Amino acid sequence: MRPIPADLTEALEDWHTTYRRLAAHPCSALRRRLIRLSCDVLSHPYWGGGRSAAARAALFAAGRGGGSGHGSHPGRG
Repeated sequence: MRPIPADLTEALEDWHTTYRRLAAHPCSALRRRLIRLSCDVLSHPYWGGGRSAAARAALFAAGRGGGSGHGSHPGRG
């Protein structure tokens, strides 16, 4: 698997931070940010070129502490 680009890693880290902040302090601004970050992560060019759902799931699992790897800070908190 190709290394995860830095901009995708940053977006995934921001996603997790925003998710945790939203859980602690629900507000519209954080919900909108989470939606925008979700769109950014899921529409990133990294996922083009035949990336499978399994690759995305592995990345998301790694972000929850289910694994390790370069830039693994993904989509569900």
